[in-house]
Amino acid sequence: MNIIVCIKQVPETTEVRINPETNTLMREGVKSIINPFDMYAIEEALRLKERFGGKVSVITMGPPQADAALREAISMGADEGYLVCDRAFAGSDTWATSYTLAGAIQKLKPFDLIICGKQASDGDTAQVGPGISTHLNIPQVTYVKKVEEATDKSMRLERMLEEGYEIIQAPLPALLTVVKEINEPRIPSLKGLMRAKNAKIITFTQKELDLDPQQIGLCGSPTQVVKIFTPTPRVGGQMLKGEVPDIVRELVELIKGEVN
Repeated sequence: MNIIVCIKQVPETTEVRINPETNTLMREGVKSIINPFDMYAIEEALRLKERFGGKVSVITMGPPQADAALREAISMGADEGYLVCDRAFAGSDTWATSYTLAGAIQKLKPFDLIICGKQASDGDTAQVGPGISTHLNIPQVTYVKKVEEATDKSMRLERMLEEGYEIIQAPLPALLTVVKEINEPRIPSLKGLMRAKNAKIITFTQKELDLDPQQIGLCGSPTQVVKIFTPTPRVGGQMLKGEVPDIVRELVELIKGEVN
């Protein structure tokens, strides 16, 4: 089973600052990590490889330093790392990103399965995975919490819902987005760390992918970020004490005061 895992490098901290002039994230001095949800995608790909054999390829789109995320995935057990990197891809929204990644994945054919984390911690849109499946015209199953069965033609999956789960039989090739309930990511071994250090990361630029210039980067992004700002911190609330009837009366008076 040949599996492709799409990952993203994101800021480690939630204390992200915004540049007031450019309305972009200020990443200087902030450590970057693999998007936490993508760690579960890597782990599930490795478990499927251990069960059925094959190969795990990991791909990410980002600046040159994103190769560190690929090397971490290789240290966990992935076989190959691919970096999609070009100034032409800068400013991509989720649609342009999924189009670009789909173009890169076409270079890695044949594949049986694509796995993504359910969403990125810095964007929280959950759109890139489904977008890739749309561009590749393959089935998608989102919020997968368990792979029950798999053959070379299909997979039986548990998909998490708000109140329970549903069983889906999906033909292959397909794309899955997984939730954290699916597994527990492994810790890289010393051997894996050494292999990752010497691994060759293959870079795809716009020249290699030859994508439509009108569908990549800012030009290919139908959504534009007009403004990003840090919300004003909330002032601490008031703690009401006493018996429940007294608290209710006091709360009602406070609400009336705010309304008036």
